[in-house]
Amino acid sequence: MKNQLLHRIGGALVLCLTLIACQDHAETSDGPYFGNGVHNGWADQSSISLWTRLTNRPDGNLTGAQFLGISQKDHKRLRKLNNIDSLEGTQLPSGLTLDKMIGACPGATGEVQLVYYPEGQAEKQQTIAWQAVDPSKDHTLQWKLTDLSPGTRYQLELQARPGPDGAPSDTLQGSFFTPPAADQEEDIRFCVVTCHDFIRRDDQDNGHKIYPAMEALKPDFYVHAGDIEYYDKPLPYAMTEKFMFFKWNRLFALPFQRSFFNEHTTYFMKDDHDALSNDAFPGMTYGTVDYERGLEIFDKEQFPTNEKPYKTIRWGKDLQIWIVEGRNYRSKNTDPDGPGKTIWGAEQKQWFFETVRNSDATFRILLTSTPILGPDRKNKSDNYSNSNFQYEGEEIRSFINGQENFFICNGDRHWQYVTHYEGTNLWEFSSGSGADGHAGGWDQEDVRPQHRFLRVKGGFLSGTLSREAGIPKLVFQHHDVEGKVMHTEEFVVKGD
Repeated sequence: MKNQLLHRIGGALVLCLTLIACQDHAETSDGPYFGNGVHNGWADQSSISLWTRLTNRPDGNLTGAQFLGISQKDHKRLRKLNNIDSLEGTQLPSGLTLDKMIGACPGATGEVQLVYYPEGQAEKQQTIAWQAVDPSKDHTLQWKLTDLSPGTRYQLELQARPGPDGAPSDTLQGSFFTPPAADQEEDIRFCVVTCHDFIRRDDQDNGHKIYPAMEALKPDFYVHAGDIEYYDKPLPYAMTEKFMFFKWNRLFALPFQRSFFNEHTTYFMKDDHDALSNDAFPGMTYGTVDYERGLEIFDKEQFPTNEKPYKTIRWGKDLQIWIVEGRNYRSKNTDPDGPGKTIWGAEQKQWFFETVRNSDATFRILLTSTPILGPDRKNKSDNYSNSNFQYEGEEIRSFINGQENFFICNGDRHWQYVTHYEGTNLWEFSSGSGADGHAGGWDQEDVRPQHRFLRVKGGFLSGTLSREAGIPKLVFQHHDVEGKVMHTEEFVVKGD
């Protein structure tokens, strides 16, 4: 672990200097550029998915024009329409196009070459030859890397060019870390966040403060538990595909986000606002976009893709995580509750039960985009802590209660909490929103008996796994947006 840490410190310095050099180079060329950086997803011991996008500028246009605001009444009316001109024209100032608006980072045609190798072993580099990005998928390109080694940091080098006859126009360096093998006693640190968007960023020039705060912790992996961006929030409301792509592109062009994702092993999850709209379920539409297309944009185009949108990953001997999917298989929120009503779907639920039973990891963690324990507000209706999903929720809670050293980490809620029912094995850690300006939805004075911690502010959750004198220990900590620890829960397993 110490060697890994030294490598990361040295690698971060090299990356910083390289990015500065690349930025200077990019600003003297005509592009294309890596304005949205590189993302990874679904890492296990031997494979990972990579994503990038080519852009016509090296970063987002933060001096662009402001969108026109529309009233909630007009939004409610417009979201039922399918006329693109009406949906987009009401939010764009007269005579301006989307690429002139604040944050704009338009796509560009071109090709990308990828080189990767284990850190410090450039002689083992693998090269994936030049490939064109896909304009029909917002000028993006993805790779699935296989035959990787466990517990290894890999360096990435990407080059962009406008076409087969063009010279390289931009260079990007990044890295990722593969999970250690299941028999390895490794110290592991991770971070979990939820609920942030461009308009509620707390550093107007750079993005969200949580990203440099998390970088300082040097996590081995990071999970965004959904609501990464909000289609159905203003400036603009994204009621067309073009506006949806715009909101992703300006968010991921922010310097804090771009720097973090270039360098960290990441698991992206979706929830309602980045699938379609609030409390979204099958059969719904939002302007010109239907539910199924919203899922496809997230799963296949704007994020690294996996065969299935759920997965379990072992992180060494002492930790196994489960990334579950809460939108693709769900029933309508309005369906009557009972045995047939589901959020996870029968296949995913059975997979979860079987893989948890078969796990011999010391600690096990479920990552879910919505709460399972809560408590939640009475007016909510789309998660297992709500009354209209009680049947399946009780089934899952009963199963989890039968497990030792099993914990839930959830997104969706805009407040931080730790819920534990005394006398049970039920523990839930809500990461809270990614900025103080995004926090809310719960009264700070409304502390329930099951709350071990409650804080209606922004920040993130971290987990640290270690061994002291051979004894495994897992520590959860809630942090504020600057990284300051606000609450700690510690769990120790005596013996193996």
